Amino acid sequence: METISQKLEWTVLGDSELPEEDTALKAAALEAARKAYAPYSAFRVGAAVRLADGSVVTGCNQENVAYPSGLCAERVALFAAAAAHPDVPPTALALAAVYRGEPVAAISPCGSCRQVMLQCEDRHGRPLRTLLCNAGGTVVVPSARDFMPLWDPPPLDSAGKTPSAPQPQEP
Repeated sequence: METISQKLEWTVLGDSELPEEDTALKAAALEAARKAYAPYSAFRVGAAVRLADGSVVTGCNQENVAYPSGLCAERVALFAAAAAHPDVPPTALALAAVYRGEPVAAISPCGSCRQVMLQCEDRHGRPLRTLLCNAGGTVVVPSARDFMPLWDPPPLDSAGKTPSAPQPQEP
């Protein structure tokens, strides 16, 4: 039998403790949240991604009556950043939410967004620092891997395929 132990550390900062660049990223996420299309839940989420070159890309949740067809703010922002700046790695992601005009007490990415965040890290070979911007402060998570500590993807070959996966046969 083997016992595996893992320690996770997150930091909670008050607004006055946030570095200036994180304060600006938090403000961009909050502004993006106010632009969300959320007619069904009224839960507006915004995300702001800071890239290695200092540029910031924002996104907000987009609801749809066909529930799975909507998108979360994190994925909107990360996909927009990857489309506009494919070779520039994201370094930080701030999330903020507003419900009925007021910032929410707590927010965290869903499972699908966590998976996308992890693959951003894997794609660029560097951690994605995440700021969970809550009404009472900001939780700073050093890496998306901290949201899913058991994630251990199989390596991809140079063609982007998993070598152990069955490959389609030529007819």
